Amino acid sequence: MGQECLPSCFDYIMHFLTVFWKVLFAFVPPTEYWDGWACFFVSISLIGLLTAITGDLASHFGCTIGLKDSVTAVVFVALGTSVPDTFASKVAAIRTNAPGVHAHRGTGRGTPVNVFLGIGVAWTIAAVYWQSQNKPFRVPAGSLAFSVTLFTVQALACVCVLLYRRRPGVSGGELGGPRGPKLLTTLLFVSLWLVYIMLASLDAYCYMPSF
Repeated sequence: MGQECLPSCFDYIMHFLTVFWKVLFAFVPPTEYWDGWACFFVSISLIGLLTAITGDLASHFGCTIGLKDSVTAVVFVALGTSVPDTFASKVAAIRTNAPGVHAHRGTGRGTPVNVFLGIGVAWTIAAVYWQSQNKPFRVPAGSLAFSVTLFTVQALACVCVLLYRRRPGVSGGELGGPRGPKLLTTLLFVSLWLVYIMLASLDAYCYMPSF
């Protein structure tokens, strides 16, 4: 039997930082109840609630420092909903023999669950409320068309890079591989993210032509 490893200082720090969330999600029932449906509905409800709270807090923070909602969304809300999935995917990829299977976790699995559910539920409640008041519920599009187009173009570029990395002479897979291609891919993806934030912000503040 292997010797049990003691937690590191970083493990202790992360435990104290996340103990509230651990206790909160401890209320999720086990998968043995109702063939897993109880676990599914409770966990998905908690995820939607936390995402809605994150969106509202980010909106208030952006309003406090003078940022538009669209800029706050692409910077703070996107980080808040994507970083946990990214680190979970990293840990899962390191601890498995098939790391490529977990690549989808960081590329969009959390988007339909976290963002669409968390924000969609809030918008649905608002739409139902204003409909009961016989008033329309309007959400201005703003720079949405430009941001979605820019995101789609960069996402296709990232997919092409991942497909190129699958070649045996390059890396042999989407994740890991030789140090050189790995660092170049990281720098490219981070650069694309920074370019997206910069262009989306310039468009939101009308410093560049939009559509």
